[in-house]
Amino acid sequence: MRARFLGKDPDSDVDGSPTLFATDRTDRVTYIAQGWKVTDPQVLADIGPVPVHETLIEIPEDVLEFYTRRYQEQEGEN
Repeated sequence: MRARFLGKDPDSDVDGSPTLFATDRTDRVTYIAQGWKVTDPQVLADIGPVPVHETLIEIPEDVLEFYTRRYQEQEGEN
C-alpha cells in the first residue's frame, strides 16, 4: 500500500500536522490522517474503549477539504 499526500493544515508548523493522505488500496477507499493524539479524559470516556491496535486523532475541519478535493479530481477524470 502506498500513501499520497493530499494536504495539511495551513495553520500548522512546517513539519507539523494535521495532514491527510489517500491510500492506493484497491479493495476499498481509505485515508490516513496524521493529527493530534486524543488524550482528553472526558472525550475518551465519551467514546469508550478503543482497541489496542487503533488510536483516536483530532484534525481540524479545514483539513477535510483535501478529502473533498480528491473526489472532485476523480470526477474530472471520469
